[in-house]
Amino acid sequence: MNRRKTRAVSIGGVGVGGDNPVRVQSMCNTDTRDVPSTIAQINRLAEAGCEIVRLAVPDSRAAEALGEIRKASPVPLVADIHFDHRLALAALDAGMDALRINPGNIGGEDKVDAVVQAAKAAGAPIRIGVNGGSLEKDLLRKYGGPTPEAMVKSALGHIAMLENRGFHDTKISLKSSSVLNTITAYELLAAKVDYPLHIGITEAGTLVRGAVKSAVGLGILLWQGLGDTLRVSLTHDPVAEIGVAWEILRSLGLRERGPEIVSCPTCGRTEIDLIGLAQQVEEALRGVEEVFTVAVMGCVVNGPGEAREADIGIAGGRGLGIIFRKGEVVRKVKGDENLLPEFMKEIETFLEERRNR
Repeated sequence: MNRRKTRAVSIGGVGVGGDNPVRVQSMCNTDTRDVPSTIAQINRLAEAGCEIVRLAVPDSRAAEALGEIRKASPVPLVADIHFDHRLALAALDAGMDALRINPGNIGGEDKVDAVVQAAKAAGAPIRIGVNGGSLEKDLLRKYGGPTPEAMVKSALGHIAMLENRGFHDTKISLKSSSVLNTITAYELLAAKVDYPLHIGITEAGTLVRGAVKSAVGLGILLWQGLGDTLRVSLTHDPVAEIGVAWEILRSLGLRERGPEIVSCPTCGRTEIDLIGLAQQVEEALRGVEEVFTVAVMGCVVNGPGEAREADIGIAGGRGLGIIFRKGEVVRKVKGDENLLPEFMKEIETFLEERRNR
């Protein structure tokens, strides 16, 4: 695939667009006014591989909390602002690295002037975030609903407001809960501007539904070379969004982080709790950043052969398991209760050997 060439912007020192990799982003679901909880969640997101975090700023109390949160954050922060330009100014004063704001809905030309001037002075990019569920009423009437064309028209209007003020450190998002509308909207906009794009399927749903919709929609866009940052929007703990995002990037060969875990889907020959074992291995390796392949297989006879490309793997049978590397058996483990602890010991040995090379 050939990635679309875009302008580059910097969000708190993290490069977006241009020759930079596709960045993984998420949003806290804590109350921003609850500083300890918000900082704790930012840290969990960062540990999972999130590179940019967005915070809701619904009122002045939330804006007042931003300074302390920003000082404690290990990653750049984006302030999400709606309607009140004073919150945007307060967020920039607090040191926030970027804004998510639609300049057309913050209260008039003078308000836009003030925000743009403050963003320029702070070196803070602005993300224009168009959402199919909150388009301008005149566009809904003209286009007969939240169509891709209506979304693009809205984005272009907001972009013009910034360009007319000499502001170009801009990133654009066009999100819809419809996968097909989202894809079409980004395709249309990409033909008109060279700004970096933040991609996502909004209101995608719960863990499985949201992950599937996001993987399909974002996968198609990324395959076309579109997308400079992404968020997987889930009705779930936002930390789960990060794992899904990285797996999407890994599956397309765009980026890698942490081990890839392959496991068989189980069948009538399976004689161990393979589902539970695979989940335990995944959880045990959640904090590991090294890139390697782990196989968890349910058949001692065929497992090593079927997963011979894995760096390290385990295959279980009744009362017996085997640990293998690149398809070659390393040792046998007796007792189902010993499979996980012995496998984790072997993985530690494997990683130590790699680190000492």
